[in-house]
Amino acid sequence: MREVLKKEALRPAASLRFLYGSRLGGLFLRLLVCRPVSKVVGCFLDSRFSRILIRRYVRKHKIDMSLYEKENYKSFNAFFTRRIRSELRPFDHSPEAFVAPCDAKLSVFSVDEGSRFEIKGFSYSVESLLRNKALANRYRGGQCLVFRLTVEDYHRYFYIDDGIKGENVFIRGKLHTVQPAALEKRRVFTENCREYTTMETEHFGLVTQVEVGAMMVGRIVNNDGAGACRRGEEKGRFEFGGSTVVLLIERGRAVLDAELLENTARGDETLVKCGERLGSAVLSLPERTV
Repeated sequence: MREVLKKEALRPAASLRFLYGSRLGGLFLRLLVCRPVSKVVGCFLDSRFSRILIRRYVRKHKIDMSLYEKENYKSFNAFFTRRIRSELRPFDHSPEAFVAPCDAKLSVFSVDEGSRFEIKGFSYSVESLLRNKALANRYRGGQCLVFRLTVEDYHRYFYIDDGIKGENVFIRGKLHTVQPAALEKRRVFTENCREYTTMETEHFGLVTQVEVGAMMVGRIVNNDGAGACRRGEEKGRFEFGGSTVVLLIERGRAVLDAELLENTARGDETLVKCGERLGSAVLSLPERTV
C-alpha cells in the first residue's frame, strides 16, 4: 500500500485562502501572477545573494539533505533543483512497467468521449490544455495523470519510456499556484504557463507530457529538443515553486494500479516516487475507433 495524502489534509494555508478567497487578496494575486514579477523573483533566486534563504527553507520544510548529492550551492535555485542520490530513485526498467516521471502527489482521471476530465470539481478540456484539437482527440477514452509537486519535493522529472520525442511546445499564460485553494477558484491548468512534449514511446503509444509552472516559478527547463529519448534519463526541471506534470495516455495503452484510481475517487492523492511502477502496458490493443 502506498502512502496517501487525505483530502482532509489539503486545507490551504491562510495566505492562499486570502489570495484566492477575498476581493483584496485578488488584487494582490493579479500582481503576483504577472510574468514580469516572476522574472524579477527568478533573477534574484539565480543570484548568490539568494543563498541566505537556503538554511531557513530547509528547516521550515523539514528537508532531509542527506538524501541529496553534496554540493556547495551558488544560489537558491541551484539548491531548489538539487539532485537526489541516484540509488534512492531506481527506475523500473521492465519493458511493460509504466512508471512515474517525478516525485509527486498523484491523481488519475479518465478522459471521457468529449476529451474532458475532472480535477477538484472542475471539468477540463484536453484541447484547452494543449490548444491542439487534433492532438487532444488522440486521448479520447484515455487517462490523465496529474502529478502535483509541492515546494519540498524533488523538482526534476524524467522520461517514462524509450522513444522519439517531438519539439517542446510552450504556451504562455499566468503563474498561479497549483495548491487546492487555487484549483477551487481558477482553471489553473489552462491558465498557467506550460510546455508540452509528445513522445512516441515503445510500449505506451503516443504519450503527451505537460509541465505546468506555478506561482513564482521562473522557468520550466526542458533539456532536449526533438529526438530520441530513453527511460530514466532526465527530461528537465522546475525552478522555484510548486508545479505540476500532466501525462496523457491513449485509450487501452496501460492498466494502472487499482489503488491509484480508488484513492482519486475518494478525493485523496497518492504519494509516488520518480521511477516507481504505477501500472503495466497493454500488449494486445483494441481497434481504434475514430
